Amino acid sequence: MALLVHLKTVSELRGRGDRIAKVTFRGQSFHSRVLENCEDVADFDEIFRWPVASSINNNEVLEIQIFNYSKVFSNKLIGTFRMVLQKVVEENHVEVTDTLIDDNNAIIKTSLCVEVRYQDTDGTVGSWDDGDFLGDESLQEEEKDSQETDGLLPGSRLGSRPAGEKSFRSKGKEKTKGGRDGEHKTGRSVFSAMKLGKNRLHKEETQRQDEPAVLEMDDLDRLGVRLAEGMDPDCVSLASVTALTTNVSNKRSKPDIKMEPSAGRPMDYQVSITVIEARQLVGLNMDPVVCVEVGDDKKYTSMKESTNCPYYNEYFVFDFHVSPDVMFDKIIKISVIHSKNLLRSGTLVGSFKMDVGTVYSQPEHQFHHKWAILSDPDDISAGLKGYVKCDVAVVGKGDNIKTPHKANETEEDDIEGNLLLPDGVPAERQWARFYVKIYRAEGLPRMNTSLMANVKKAFIGENKDLVDPYVQVFFAGQKGKTSVQKNSYEPLWNEQVVFTDLFPPLCKRMKVQIRDSDKVNDVAIGTHFIDLRKISNDGDKGFLPTLGPAWVNMYGSTRNYTLLDEHQDLNEGLGEGVSFRARLMLGLAVEILDTSNPELTSSTEVQVEQATPVSESCTGKIEEFFLFGAFLEASMIDRKNGEKPITFEVTIGNYGNEVDGLSRPQRPRPQKEPGDEEEVDLIQNSSDDETEEGGDLASVSSTPPMRPQITDRNYFHLPYLEHKPCIYIKSWWPDQRRRLYNANIMDHIADKLEEGLNDVQEMIKTEKSYPERRLRGVLEELSCGCRRFLSLADKDQGHMSRTRLDRERLKSCLRELESMGQQAKTLRAQVKRHTVRDKLRLCQNFLQKLRFLADEPQHSIPDVFIWMMSNNKRIAYARVPSKDLLFSIVEEELGKDCAKVKTLFLKLPGKRGFGSMGWTVQAKVELYLWLGLSKQRKDFLCGLPCGFEEVKAAQGLGLHSFPPISLVYTKKQVFQLRAHMYQARSLFAADSSGLSDPFARVFFINQSQCTEVLNETLCPTWDQMLVFDNLELYGEAHELRDDPPIIVIEIYDQDSMGKCDFMGRTFAKPVVKMADEEYCPPRFPPQLEYYQIYRGNATAGDLLAAFELLQIGPAGKADLPPIDGPMDMDRGPIMPVPMGIRPVLSKYRIEVLFWGLRDLKRVNLAQVDRPRVDIECAGKGVQSSMIHNYKKNPNFSTLVKWFEVDLPENELLHPPLNIRVVDCRAFGRYTLVGSHAVSSLRRFIYRPPDHSAPNWNSTGEVVVNMEPEVPVKKLETMVKLDATSDAVIKVDVADEEKEKKKKKKKGSSDEPEEEEPDESMLDWWSKYFASIDTMKEQLRQQDTSGMDLEEKEEIDNSEGPKGALKGKEKVKATKEEKKKRTQGPGPGQGLEAPEKKKSKIDELKVYPKELEAEFDHFEDWLHTFNLLRGKTGDDEDGSTEEERIVGRFKGSLCMYKVPLPEDVSREAGFDPTYGMFQGIPSNDPINVLVRVYVVRATDLHPADINGKADPYIAIRLGKTDIRDKENYISKQLNPVFGKSFDIEASFPMESMLTVSVYDWDLVGTDDLIGETKIDLENRFYSKHRATCGIAQTYSIHGYNIWRDPMKPSQILTRLCKEGKVDGPHFGPPGRVKVSNRVFTGPSEMEDENGHRGPTDEHVALCALRHWEDIPRVGCRLVPEHVETRPLLNPDKPGIEQGRLELWVDMFPMDMPAPGTPLDISPRKPKKYELRVIVWNTDEVVLEDDDFFTGEKSSDIFVRGWLKGQQEDKQDTDVHYHSLTGEGNFNWRYLFPFDYLAAEEKIVISKKESMFSWDETEYKIPARLTLQIWDADHFSADDFLGAIELDLNRFPRGAKTAKQCTMEMATGEVDVPLVSIFKQKRVKGWWPLLARNENDEFELTGKVEAELHLLTAEEAEKNPVGLARNEPDPLEKPNRPDTSFIWFLNPLKSARYFLWHTYRWLLLKLLLLALLLLLLALFLYSVPGYLVKKILGA
Repeated sequence: MALLVHLKTVSELRGRGDRIAKVTFRGQSFHSRVLENCEDVADFDEIFRWPVASSINNNEVLEIQIFNYSKVFSNKLIGTFRMVLQKVVEENHVEVTDTLIDDNNAIIKTSLCVEVRYQDTDGTVGSWDDGDFLGDESLQEEEKDSQETDGLLPGSRLGSRPAGEKSFRSKGKEKTKGGRDGEHKTGRSVFSAMKLGKNRLHKEETQRQDEPAVLEMDDLDRLGVRLAEGMDPDCVSLASVTALTTNVSNKRSKPDIKMEPSAGRPMDYQVSITVIEARQLVGLNMDPVVCVEVGDDKKYTSMKESTNCPYYNEYFVFDFHVSPDVMFDKIIKISVIHSKNLLRSGTLVGSFKMDVGTVYSQPEHQFHHKWAILSDPDDISAGLKGYVKCDVAVVGKGDNIKTPHKANETEEDDIEGNLLLPDGVPAERQWARFYVKIYRAEGLPRMNTSLMANVKKAFIGENKDLVDPYVQVFFAGQKGKTSVQKNSYEPLWNEQVVFTDLFPPLCKRMKVQIRDSDKVNDVAIGTHFIDLRKISNDGDKGFLPTLGPAWVNMYGSTRNYTLLDEHQDLNEGLGEGVSFRARLMLGLAVEILDTSNPELTSSTEVQVEQATPVSESCTGKIEEFFLFGAFLEASMIDRKNGEKPITFEVTIGNYGNEVDGLSRPQRPRPQKEPGDEEEVDLIQNSSDDETEEGGDLASVSSTPPMRPQITDRNYFHLPYLEHKPCIYIKSWWPDQRRRLYNANIMDHIADKLEEGLNDVQEMIKTEKSYPERRLRGVLEELSCGCRRFLSLADKDQGHMSRTRLDRERLKSCLRELESMGQQAKTLRAQVKRHTVRDKLRLCQNFLQKLRFLADEPQHSIPDVFIWMMSNNKRIAYARVPSKDLLFSIVEEELGKDCAKVKTLFLKLPGKRGFGSMGWTVQAKVELYLWLGLSKQRKDFLCGLPCGFEEVKAAQGLGLHSFPPISLVYTKKQVFQLRAHMYQARSLFAADSSGLSDPFARVFFINQSQCTEVLNETLCPTWDQMLVFDNLELYGEAHELRDDPPIIVIEIYDQDSMGKCDFMGRTFAKPVVKMADEEYCPPRFPPQLEYYQIYRGNATAGDLLAAFELLQIGPAGKADLPPIDGPMDMDRGPIMPVPMGIRPVLSKYRIEVLFWGLRDLKRVNLAQVDRPRVDIECAGKGVQSSMIHNYKKNPNFSTLVKWFEVDLPENELLHPPLNIRVVDCRAFGRYTLVGSHAVSSLRRFIYRPPDHSAPNWNSTGEVVVNMEPEVPVKKLETMVKLDATSDAVIKVDVADEEKEKKKKKKKGSSDEPEEEEPDESMLDWWSKYFASIDTMKEQLRQQDTSGMDLEEKEEIDNSEGPKGALKGKEKVKATKEEKKKRTQGPGPGQGLEAPEKKKSKIDELKVYPKELEAEFDHFEDWLHTFNLLRGKTGDDEDGSTEEERIVGRFKGSLCMYKVPLPEDVSREAGFDPTYGMFQGIPSNDPINVLVRVYVVRATDLHPADINGKADPYIAIRLGKTDIRDKENYISKQLNPVFGKSFDIEASFPMESMLTVSVYDWDLVGTDDLIGETKIDLENRFYSKHRATCGIAQTYSIHGYNIWRDPMKPSQILTRLCKEGKVDGPHFGPPGRVKVSNRVFTGPSEMEDENGHRGPTDEHVALCALRHWEDIPRVGCRLVPEHVETRPLLNPDKPGIEQGRLELWVDMFPMDMPAPGTPLDISPRKPKKYELRVIVWNTDEVVLEDDDFFTGEKSSDIFVRGWLKGQQEDKQDTDVHYHSLTGEGNFNWRYLFPFDYLAAEEKIVISKKESMFSWDETEYKIPARLTLQIWDADHFSADDFLGAIELDLNRFPRGAKTAKQCTMEMATGEVDVPLVSIFKQKRVKGWWPLLARNENDEFELTGKVEAELHLLTAEEAEKNPVGLARNEPDPLEKPNRPDTSFIWFLNPLKSARYFLWHTYRWLLLKLLLLALLLLLLALFLYSVPGYLVKKILGA
């Protein structure tokens, strides 16, 4: 399986020099080590190995290049040797000596000697001869070395080699510089980032004992790191050396330290949904209600009448307490229902579904202001049914949601751009059918006792399967189920369940459950989740979800049937299954529907139909698999399990299961296909040396029972000694190993990546040098790994049982890994010193992606379970994925635990494993496992520790491949273990005092020992050596050296009563010294290292210890290093950690600032009266002075004390510092109040400033002056960088103003020029809203610029005031940032800024978070330490951190090495009593006026049943308690309070301000919605000056009046005095000089009357706003601001209940009094009257048919309303019988309304229902609705069309009816928008629209209207009448006569009808009648005349 190249020598080289060789095959190159100072012969003697996955072709080429190596320049090529591998392929072994060729292909004299071996990849195992495969032993050692030589190859598995045989390579090893012995690798991966707790590299000199062994750069250079790209240190990469970094050798796999199952345990969740509005609902004249459903909970909004675009703004909250799996599968359904009322449920308009998991996986776990598309589930051919705009958020415990800041929603909603869909989901989703095909199941457990069946069996002897299975499938809130197969353990269904849903679906998982049908209740047998993301790919080369046909395995509770199964939850898919339940063959396919197809059934009901059966072989050929296990050790068995004999059972599927397993498995049923018969026989005969069909190999699945022996008071062990029991199981599964192999390759890459990233993080954390090199190495390994995957994974293409998913997944994995390899390559080049962190974050994404890809959705072999049984009861189990055990001949495909010894910790099943029960180890088992095809099982023992003999069962004697039933070890070694337990820190608090009495118990094999118990501490320093003697380990000595068993250390809390409490556990590997090795550096003595302690899944501290395992040689213990060092006499016979291992100490002085104690709670019901603080660190300490009366003054009288202590020089090893508060009671009793451990003292270490650097140029800054008063030309900034000169900075803003003007012109083509706002019009709210816009704009800019906040913070933190800036770029960067910050509102400088320029309003700073977060909690010199008491809660139900706080200690620490540098103490004004804490204010009580301004609250949690709350503010400070109950705001979740409260308080007694929001209730007590706490004292004393924010500009009148009683110049003077800064020097006017900075600004200001006078305040303010640029003392001063604080409720810890915007001013009472508080009362809405005159309509559609004539006409009237729910609707009179669609009205509507201009909302107050106590205030958008109707007399009026005009921006009306088009309303053409509030009067024609049957808009009429807006006062002066009434009546419309009322004058009307229509016809008829009459008369009279004529009468 490999190509081996042994490069021997290169001769005939010219000159002296350092030589290096590079060997390349298939694109992967290895480098040799550097041979220094070679003459003419270079003796490389190195072996390179390429594992090959696909056979080598005859024409592949091997290339060897020899270079002259140079450290500085790039290497120079001497010559190249290329060899075609044809001969190698034929003969498998070739040795060649040949000359090289140079660049020009000319032959040169230099020749090289090389040997090449090739091991063929032949699928059969038998054909290798051992020698060929293993090579000779020396070769194998070679492999080991070459492995180390190239860290880029995953570590090879090596067979063992006899001890003592040295490798022949050593003769060629020259000691490289730096003297590192050759066993470590030189060359490219010298640096293996050593983790704490890993083996060390060593240097020649012994290191100072306590510094972590890290190779410094000079060593790297000395070691000759080969730099391919020349010596740019930014390109070196250090890959990991498998042998060094992973501390896990070839025979053992890593144990998993985290114990407790986290899945399945319930947590708190809150789903909050705000329904804002709906638009474009389909239907005419609807009364819509929105129903919000989460899981089974439903809530409804109120009903809005006759509107298609209702506005709700209602907030709903759903609380859940379930496990995450259940939570994320719940469906959120938003549906709109039409005309729902008490009597009827209403009709569904449309609905929208998505699962909670989709929301949770969004950034910030939320969708904000997004539009959900409604579709009709009953009619999929219909299009969309409308949109609902909503916010959806899902919060788990401890998630904090950053709500985007609520402000006035001015931007016109772009619906299509803001759809409620996750990224990457197309807006147009299509309907699709999901076919879930259920074929059959196997291996079901017995599910009912069925007494009747037993009776039947007794009488008739008929035996039935006791289970009636059916399959139920859940998807997207729907479920479908198959038929029930009665009495069948192997049911056959062949049915498919069909779901219809939109694709891509917004529900991630499909749940498939086998259930047992029962008359009483059906129970689940097993559950499988199909994650749709894993079986589809949405890329452009992606594929639709597809699966199978494939088997999936189901796991759940144990198989023995009980009536009440306590682990039933496991069968429902909650938590980790503890046993195999069944396997199900299923398939899944998706078909996108063509909804236009008429045959389509349009409903989305779930259907179940027959599916075509598939052949048995479709899931793969059935193969015989073989599982072998050997139990090497079983210890730490919990004593609770009793002393009964113990046995271990191993099962795979049902094979090996004692209860109902297939103990003698049925033969795999021969497939009934001709020609397959003999194949089955072959399988059975495959193990060639088994006698007759191998039938004797019965499986042995459990170990013989054995009585446990006592280890100590908690644990037993099983005395296996040299007899190790084995198990083996044969089982038959479809052969789908390829799936597992691919997953394994990816897992290997991922494991390596994860380990590398952990190394890098560790290096960053412990500040080791060059983390970037390690990261480069990691990326290099990643890209190599990806390349390997591409070459390996493409095999077995023609496999007939590969499903479509296999093929598609393989394609997408190949694509993904190829691109990942590319990205890793490019990323590697970008990794630089300062980008490590960002790149690390990107690498984490790679890791997640790899893990995601490696998870195979189609299972094959079930997992292996190991159960411990005692007394026939199952007690504890472990579960090992089968892919981790799977054997493969290709290195990378091998499972990570295959043929390795794995340490397993058995745990309790199901719920019993939750909480503290799950932390105790039930048993620790050292288990060797191997799983593979039976025919490959030749080497199944290869990984066991050597030195054993096999014991076989009787029938297997003499057969080589027959597995043993036990192993007997003949070799054993005796060792002594020394555990040096130095100290632990940050342990878990196990006692109610908040401390613990910890001791450690160390387990090794079957011995255990304890350290002593140290009372009352969380940071014990045991300083104790434990010695374990006579440890017998079985196996070869050399293997034990590389691979000792692990040591388990458990920490317990000693209790005087009862048993000890478990506090945590960690693992360690000892450093091993064999008898023949010296005890000397570099390996010995070992270093102390930190081991992370885990308790369940949570970390619970660190242990600092070292462990060495020393072999006792033939001479006995005399050879061991002496255990010297005194027995510690004070502590009895306790050996301390010996010198050489314990750290080197230096003297430090720790100064403590004692300020005061706050909020101490009662202890044992007694109040704390006389507290004292004790500080202790490393055994030394200091006590504060006692506080004599805590109630009167909780501050200390002596401020600073110090003590000296010996601490390790290595800062990482510093012990924690303990702060304890005790209460001194009478009679000398002390009670512990609470304690706090400062785990890291690093932030308190004083580092003297570097005086060589100019003190301030690191933040050299340009100060910008904002006032465009004096237009000077813009000067170049002059900044001189020596600390003495003056930097004069002037910047003029005139140009900027011009730009703004230009911009205004640009932006105003369509809107009138905004006039500068009138000062008198502006109030505080104008300022606030302007600031919010700025903030939103900034957040938007940040998002687009891609530099997220965290990175910003990181830069700020790292280059903060402490670190001098490194490199010029950063100075630049911060300059730019500062510029942005200083240049006023919004980062909208430059012409390209998109925002419309706001008029110049002074702004304040709106912080979207607490002020503390922005200013580092105001802990600039005064720190707050929380005092804890009581036990630490276990994650769930226990107490949280908050509840354990019993008070706070305020103070600070400062530590430094003594003596201090002189210059510190020599500074002017140094007061020795204050030590390092100079310039600290006095802590005497001080009276302060606290002024709290509460602006508004947003997103409050509803407190009443109606989903609303009636909030009011309550403020508590000390004894003052203000409840503003009478001013509650009715039914509001976003109340605007706008109030200020003044409170007098005296610090320090009253310093914690609590602002709460309560819900007012008419009866009963008011409920707390949430509260926020502000520590005023830290703010008051902070250097950031948080007492009163510094405004942007200084003015003495108007809305922006200066609030502080001190003027800017006074503040500046005071700051300079306190900071001992030279200044301020004012003058000439408009200049001020502070220290060496000069600030300029305007020098005049005007008062209320407009008189201008000179002033210095502007420049003083300019200096204050740039105070952070002042050298030495500068820091940011708090600006005028509003902060946003989350409201929390103690009953719902960790979940935000809303947010409150407020700010706090504080004024000391001994200063001049401040002015009156600012008026921030909410703006009162302004009263307006809107007059709408409807003049005419035109082109109205004609609805009615005429009774007589059938002609079309309409009886038109126009309806209009302004406020939300039509309560003020007004109708015109009716224009009857319009035949042309023309109507004349001349009708006036009057709409009085209250309007808030700032929020652009109309305010309505009205009672919600007749039972409401008070009116509720609603804010709704100002929209005027005009509708045309057709009046009907006897039926309901018909709605014809409507238009909605948003009064702030609506299309300007057309001049004539002709120009008025439909597009004006739909927004398809660009129409100028106007605002009635600016225009005041508008007249024109507007189109009216309605939707037709096809859901499209059509024009149904036009209306000519005039809108006239007046304020209430104007309206009063100039009244008009409603309709056409007085005053100012409108004239009557000139209507044609038809419209006269027909029933009053029917004849007239009829005449009109007939005449109007049939005029010509009537005339013609009349004429005709006359003619006929004439004719008739003629005919009538002719005879008479004739007679007369004839008769001649």
